[in-house]
Amino acid sequence: MSRIGSGTAGEGRREEGVGFLPYTSRASVISQYPPDSEQRAPNTALVSWQTIGDLIRGISMLLARANVPNSPREATDLIAAVLDVPRLWPTLHHDQHTNPELVSRVLSSAERRASGAPFAYAVGRAAFRHLTLEIDDRVLIPRQETEILVEAVLTRGVLNGGLAIDIGTGSGAIALALASEGRLDRVIGTDISAGALAVARTNALRLASVLNAPIEFRHGAFFAPVADLRARLIVSNPPYISSSEAGALPAGVRDWEPPVALFSGLDGMTATAEVIRGAARVLEPFGLLALEVDSRRAGLAAQIATDTESYNDIAILPDLSGRDRILLATRMDR
Repeated sequence: MSRIGSGTAGEGRREEGVGFLPYTSRASVISQYPPDSEQRAPNTALVSWQTIGDLIRGISMLLARANVPNSPREATDLIAAVLDVPRLWPTLHHDQHTNPELVSRVLSSAERRASGAPFAYAVGRAAFRHLTLEIDDRVLIPRQETEILVEAVLTRGVLNGGLAIDIGTGSGAIALALASEGRLDRVIGTDISAGALAVARTNALRLASVLNAPIEFRHGAFFAPVADLRARLIVSNPPYISSSEAGALPAGVRDWEPPVALFSGLDGMTATAEVIRGAARVLEPFGLLALEVDSRRAGLAAQIATDTESYNDIAILPDLSGRDRILLATRMDR
């Protein structure tokens, strides 16, 4: 989700999201099924998979051949995601007829999933709070922990007017959630990655009808694009994985998500420290800093905030697993 100047966290996060990635040809996938096999796919999927039930069975077989766990459930979820319908919809509508365009879209997503892509990258979209975001491998997959960050800000009750800045906006998930759920005058998202900003702008255009505040995205590292502004709220999900911890990450994170949005120096604290210190220069008096942090380094993040002598009411909040995850701090009166 965040691309700041050095990378965003993958520790303790669920896979939820999408992307458009290279995949093998449809013909090559179908040809893997021997003509006499009891588990063979239809000769021509675009023609033979005529109902949603056919599609579930065919996609399930494709995923099973690629050793994707729980392939029937994956197939159903994949179809639902492509259609942007509730997860139970394919099962409840198994007799509904398909069409070649739908079969083509689902098969393409299934091939990406079979190649190892995380589910979200395979289907090209991810849920974040009440929003559905388009994503690809230029941005991190939105996580539940980051939804909690937004909830913490909303609960704090600071979103009544003023400017909010999302540092390392990635797909725009945080910025768009704040613009749709808060009562802000303006929201700005910054990112060092031009590709990530392209994704964020696409999402902003798609979601324009549900936004309550104008939103814009600016290119640059950390606070460089907003150094001349004063914000009531600064929020960020910065990179917080140490480069030495790459080997311990799940393959779906390590091999697919953008490294610049995952890793932050040898100690994992480079970006976190930069955001805490930089926010002190941009926040207006009594403005709020809200930051997602590595649960293992939450105390260190709080100490950095204390050492700036710029904040009070410094607090660490837990995620749904009870791990320290959210840093909140109020800018002192200048």
